[in-house]
Amino acid sequence: MREPLPADMFDKLCPSSLNPIRFGDKWAALVIRSLEQGPRRFSELRVPLSRVTPKVLTRSLRSLERDGLVKRTVHAGPTPHVEYELTPLGHSMLRPLAAACAWTAEHWDELLDAREAYDNAARQTG
Repeated sequence: MREPLPADMFDKLCPSSLNPIRFGDKWAALVIRSLEQGPRRFSELRVPLSRVTPKVLTRSLRSLERDGLVKRTVHAGPTPHVEYELTPLGHSMLRPLAAACAWTAEHWDELLDAREAYDNAARQTG
């Protein structure tokens, strides 16, 4: 039995949400990180990715599958289910993704300050 994914894996204060580098779409990097330890069912992915609607998560998974980063496997049998896992190409994204996450964590305060300044300026002019 594999260990469940933590519900707070990507909480609102997670540095990855500020990561300016996008792998695929807005949620793709988080999906890739969720699959880092091995195959997961859709319902397992929904735990740490609770801010993502099922429709958007499905779209992200399909996009990652199309790009060759994720493999979708349908398991037949008495309890049919689907699992998603990283392909070798998907695993190759883990190192650059870790570097991007480390950079984001290092520059967290600067990113937040820049976004706040931008939003304040936009409110004043619009």
